[in-house]
Amino acid sequence: MLTKVFGSAVFGVEATTITVEVNVDKGVGYHLVGLPDNAIKESNYRIAAALLNNGYRIPGKKITINMAPADLRKEGSAYDLTLALGILTASSQIQSENLDRFMIMGELSLDGSIHPITGALPIAIKAREEGFTGFILPLENAKEAAIVSGLKVYGVENIKEVIEFFDTGKPLEQTIIDTRAEFYKNLDFPEFDFSDVKGQESIKRCMEIAAAGGHNIILIGPPGAGKTMLAKRLPSILPPMTLHEALETTKIHSVVGKVKNMGLMSQRPFRSPHHTISDVALVGGGAYPQPGEISLSHNGVLFLDELPEFKRGVLEVMRQPLEDREVTISRARFTVTYPSSFMLVASMNPSPGGYFNDPDAPVTSSPAEMQRYLGKISGPLLDRIDIHIEVTPVPFEKLSEDRKGESSVEIRKRVTTARELQTKRFEEFENVHYNAQMNTKQIREYCKLDDASKSLLKNAMERLNLSARAYDRILKVARTIADLENALEVNGDHIGEAIIYRSLDREGWLG
Repeated sequence: MLTKVFGSAVFGVEATTITVEVNVDKGVGYHLVGLPDNAIKESNYRIAAALLNNGYRIPGKKITINMAPADLRKEGSAYDLTLALGILTASSQIQSENLDRFMIMGELSLDGSIHPITGALPIAIKAREEGFTGFILPLENAKEAAIVSGLKVYGVENIKEVIEFFDTGKPLEQTIIDTRAEFYKNLDFPEFDFSDVKGQESIKRCMEIAAAGGHNIILIGPPGAGKTMLAKRLPSILPPMTLHEALETTKIHSVVGKVKNMGLMSQRPFRSPHHTISDVALVGGGAYPQPGEISLSHNGVLFLDELPEFKRGVLEVMRQPLEDREVTISRARFTVTYPSSFMLVASMNPSPGGYFNDPDAPVTSSPAEMQRYLGKISGPLLDRIDIHIEVTPVPFEKLSEDRKGESSVEIRKRVTTARELQTKRFEEFENVHYNAQMNTKQIREYCKLDDASKSLLKNAMERLNLSARAYDRILKVARTIADLENALEVNGDHIGEAIIYRSLDREGWLG
């Protein structure tokens, strides 16, 4: 008897429906075809034990299973439940007339319990697109899949529940989520707040500008100056995620199994990989491509602490995603693309000794050592970072003050207002939403300068020997400063402040 059951494979952040054809006939044997990986090939052992422990069995006949499309590589143990139901139906151990109306996925334990899978959200989206009535999957993934409206989602804990649902009509409990209500309910404020930061007013101002325009920023200062503390608080002043951004972000995290029991993500991600990370782990890839840290940072912040300690090759592969805001990974048979629109926040010591710009500490690094240290970061990568700012230690008087600084809520209001101006300005452009995303044509249109501003910028370009990319960065930052002041035009004050935020372009850094 021939039976068809439906599962799904995830490539990139999109799902592809897999038709599992099971045929049970006279003879003996178990044949699984359709480019399954080792985890799928081993599934017959898990399925056999799970069925036996629940009163069923794999028939002693010739079982042929085809996973179509047959030329597409399948991986992972999430097809266990799909295969098991196909075998039971094809061998007439259970009767089901509506098996083809459901997407079914789940990994089986030997006792029949069902373990969570990855990629539940993109699979649910695909199931709705292709007109499936429902999606049966592990209970831990049910909230994640139920985000998708128009699809009945059933979370199950044991294969017995699924068998009884199809064979006897015993109902399963449907997981229902009001996506908008869930989104706004979880839109809590981040745990870190700028009111905890003593002093550092100029740095807070810089972070506010970075947040308002979506600019990449690097913090340069000695150990203990508060670089990490400031970076961790940046998400607290970014505008709240929109529902579209939340769905987009949840989809990426679903692919790597980081959304279990969570439902919709409503906090902007903050990722902080260790400096020993490989280039594949950072940008994504592998034999079976997975999103890397820069894609997991999509719509949020990627924090690279101690930037010069990262391998140069790792940093260089990040240059293109910073420009294109997406990562494309090519293999012989397929290509996957992951979105990676993130804010880069980096930190570094100003010198190998760490105290080059600390007024109270002796300089222990020679110019040659300084040049070698800063040379670990390429000029093209630094050019892609809009804001360079020096962070100096907070004096004791400031640290001992009882007065709290301005809260993240107050800063966020100004940032959100500036972002709204930018959204309105760029509403006719499909892929531009804030100042950091402007291309050269848009910079020329929205960052027009008067003669005094042009002269100021020309002098800075000549004195600091800035590249054309750095020139564009200064104009983008100046446009953001103007937006925070609700100014229609960019003036000399805005240009002057933006030039200050190019610390690493100054000659003094090399002695």
